[in-house]
Amino acid sequence: MNEEFPKRHLESLWAPWRVEYFQAEHRTGRDFLGEAAQSDDDAAHLVVTRRKSAFLIMNKYPYSAGHLMAVPYRKVHRMEDLAEGEVLELWELAIHAQKLLEQAVKAQGFNIGWNLGKVAGAGVDDHLHIHIVPRWVGDSNFIAVIGGTRIVPEALQPLYERLMKIQSNLR
Repeated sequence: MNEEFPKRHLESLWAPWRVEYFQAEHRTGRDFLGEAAQSDDDAAHLVVTRRKSAFLIMNKYPYSAGHLMAVPYRKVHRMEDLAEGEVLELWELAIHAQKLLEQAVKAQGFNIGWNLGKVAGAGVDDHLHIHIVPRWVGDSNFIAVIGGTRIVPEALQPLYERLMKIQSNLR
């Protein structure tokens, strides 16, 4: 029996879509959250909901299908810099996201939280945001635990369209 299996075989799963992320956003310093905040083309930026001081956006490079982020329009990096109305709207958007995801992807639970600063895992550390990550029984399986790889079983555009349809029915 090969003692290097499965580690050696699973470390190099091919995910070519990731190159778009590193080239377009990380290497160029592109501010995709700021662009989405200022744009009126929600579909192009995968913005699901807009409120007065914050918006809900799909994560283009999700931890799991349906990973959403609640983001203030203002670019701030410290929680204490948020205005009272922004704090309230961010939490209201997190609650709204849960309702959408319970219907859209049949989420059974959620991880909801902030990554504040690079050392805390923030991919974007100068524009804080709340992550709303749907979870299911058994979603941490062998490929994530042993292989260090996540499988996201659904493309962004069909899920975005389903979220928009569900949202229109919630109103």
